[in-house]
Amino acid sequence: MPSTPSPSLDYAATRPGQAMPASRAEMLRTMLPHTMECLKARQANLIGDDLIEDYVTLDWLEWAGGGLRLTEIGRNLCNAMTRRPGGV
Repeated sequence: MPSTPSPSLDYAATRPGQAMPASRAEMLRTMLPHTMECLKARQANLIGDDLIEDYVTLDWLEWAGGGLRLTEIGRNLCNAMTRRPGGV
């Protein structure tokens, strides 16, 4: 019985029940401040659908009234990043 190929580490979209590769989650965490700047400037089109999907999957962003906003988890993550030297 042939096995199905596993997704690469660069696989952007996650499916329910699949873990996101740690490298992808780390990249998303690093990109979160830039993502928030795009949202504040009302330029969500600069973020990319794959990133938005992953942020929602991680429960860092949520859809609210046709727009995106930080969840409590996302706010806590942003706050923790701004308190650390270098933002990481």
